[in-house]
Amino acid sequence: MLKIWGRTNSVNVKKALWCLEELGLRYERIDAGLQYGIVDTPEYRKLNPNGLVPTIEDHGFVLWESHAIVRYLAAKHGAGKLWPLELKQRADADRWMDWAFTFQAVFRPVFWGLIRTPVEQRDLHAIEEGRAKSAALLGHLDAALAGRPYVAGDAFTMGDIPIGCHVHLWMRLPIERPPHPHLEAWFARLLERAAYRKVVDIPVS
Repeated sequence: MLKIWGRTNSVNVKKALWCLEELGLRYERIDAGLQYGIVDTPEYRKLNPNGLVPTIEDHGFVLWESHAIVRYLAAKHGAGKLWPLELKQRADADRWMDWAFTFQAVFRPVFWGLIRTPVEQRDLHAIEEGRAKSAALLGHLDAALAGRPYVAGDAFTMGDIPIGCHVHLWMRLPIERPPHPHLEAWFARLLERAAYRKVVDIPVS
């Protein structure tokens, strides 16, 4: 059975878990990272020298980096569905997967500032700056979704997974959000998916 190391409240672990759930794959999850430790042990560092999560082991094959994991699982088990067979559609999905890291870098001060930083230590200027930059970036995604239900076209693909996890945090944090009607409609479509509700739409922590 496939094993995955990582805690359920990690946005990057959620990407892999959501993919696994969409594909209907059986897996064993081992808590790791932050309060669970493990990631600094010699045994774990042999699997993932970066000491980060997630990491998977699939019948002896070890892989880390969340987007690489999503691509691997989609290609192996979801060809023609999560993994688009048409080259341009797959490139489009890849584009939005990589763009998720662009958004994550800007949004990180907002999430960490509001959720994982004590109130008395919060940098309100950095939080607001990150919020404004994140809103502007999401305007690009909103525009792209104006003519399509999902990021790579008419069908849900691996391209929706990484940014779908980050947008969940954006939508659930107690922050001011400008109207992004197409993004909001896409988020509502994601919430209709049982796998998304199970492993992504959980309390933010």
